[in-house]
Amino acid sequence: MDINSIAGGQGTNASQSAATLAKDFDNFLQLLTTQLQYQDPLAPMDSNQFTQQLVSFTGVEQSIATNKNLESLIAQNHALTSTNTVGYLGKEVTFGSDKAGMGEDGTVKWEYALSASTKTTKITVKDQNGLEVHSENGELNSGLHQFVWEAPEGTPKEIYTLEIEAVSANDEKVDHSVYSKGIVESLEKVNGQVLLAANGLLMSPTNVLSVKEIKPEPLPAEDGTE
Repeated sequence: MDINSIAGGQGTNASQSAATLAKDFDNFLQLLTTQLQYQDPLAPMDSNQFTQQLVSFTGVEQSIATNKNLESLIAQNHALTSTNTVGYLGKEVTFGSDKAGMGEDGTVKWEYALSASTKTTKITVKDQNGLEVHSENGELNSGLHQFVWEAPEGTPKEIYTLEIEAVSANDEKVDHSVYSKGIVESLEKVNGQVLLAANGLLMSPTNVLSVKEIKPEPLPAEDGTE
């Protein structure tokens, strides 16, 4: 009976490991009883070996109990994470990503930041197959800029990628960053992690840079005035 093999597998599932340990401990006691029953009275077995086995079982049992507590804490943390991410629902979030999904209004929104002024800035939108679907000239001043692509009618509602080519007056590349924007529609649990689904794009809450409340459009007055 190999105590180390039990200890090595206990991290995967503490409950299963506890059940395995209990079964092996029963087998150990049966073996011990049998050996004591048939031992030679003139040459009794060394009790130190049994003591070491019992100590090993106790150590593994304590490790399993610790793992059970850790599993409980992890489960509580996942539940807390799910509760916290509910607050993102219905809000517009900004992610650190060059990918963005199309909204219900047929637009895809990004932000891009230029580290310095440019001579030329080219914006290219590509579909999920890497094919160019739109291009235009971007801003030339340094700083953060908004970019909203109003997709033509009939454009597939999928994930799009924004590419920036920025060149300085000295024909050197200008460093830039790209961020995507979208409205969180739902929460998805993938491999135990709660992700935000914003216009079809799944992102971790840790990648959220900003959150904006979406204000409903005001209803027109009854007399027709705004």
